[in-house]
Amino acid sequence: MAIVLAMILDALFGEPKWLWDRVPHPAVVMGRGVGALDARLNDRTKGRGIITMGVLVIGAAVLGLVLHGLFGIWADVLVGAVLLAQKSLAQHVSAVGDALRLSLGDARLAVAMIVGRDVRDMDTAAVARGAIESAAENFGDGVIAPLFWFVIAGLPGLLVYKIVNTADSMIGYRTEKYEAFGWAAARLDDVLNWVPARITAFLIWCVAELRAPLGDIRRDAALHRSPNAGWPEAAIAPALDVSLSGPRSYEGVVEDFAWVHADGRKDAGPDDIDGAVAVLWKAWGLALVGVVVIALL
Repeated sequence: MAIVLAMILDALFGEPKWLWDRVPHPAVVMGRGVGALDARLNDRTKGRGIITMGVLVIGAAVLGLVLHGLFGIWADVLVGAVLLAQKSLAQHVSAVGDALRLSLGDARLAVAMIVGRDVRDMDTAAVARGAIESAAENFGDGVIAPLFWFVIAGLPGLLVYKIVNTADSMIGYRTEKYEAFGWAAARLDDVLNWVPARITAFLIWCVAELRAPLGDIRRDAALHRSPNAGWPEAAIAPALDVSLSGPRSYEGVVEDFAWVHADGRKDAGPDDIDGAVAVLWKAWGLALVGVVVIALL
């Protein structure tokens, strides 16, 4: 039942600012570890990148075993509550909707906290789409994926997933510096997210009042440049009856991505952001029920 307690603690307390103002957040520590290995080992080859990921994965697994061995269930509960991110995700996404009701400028600043695209020229619908897309994708890799590996492999599994996901976010880019060195991080993150991404889409589909055929979700998921991130997005778009993705700008270059749920509304707004958060809380509740059933079995 440690995982159930971790989920509930995260949902109740989220990220206590008073604590992380005093001590570094584990995700920050993980980022520092990745950064240190990047600085020391990055010679822009796949070999060094594979070694880097081996060090990170083995280190995370050993740390999980040690913590569980020393502190037992309490390590699982506390570390799990810290590394699951349901409440903080909901808060950050809801903040965009609240800001959008105040002004477009406030909303652009808020959405810039959770997306990597250019926000300067976003209109209301683009801001709302960005928030909803980020909500769906981060529900997958910030909540359901770590939860999945927590259930499968305990605290070591959770820590291994989080270090891989952190590494992918830092070095898993197709740039000259990271094309080869970050290859292992990106591919391993794809592997670890493959099943959870599809579970995430299914959870969203189960709790949605508006449901697209599963075949449509599979079709739209394939439009995404990631093999996994498109699944939650393809599930939540028809649940809200809004079109997601579409053209957007990165570093001043407009990229013409395909529309997900192209027949949906193109005028997403703050109410749709609230609707997305509500859907994700329902999906979280269904995941909690699933974890309870697994624990009882």
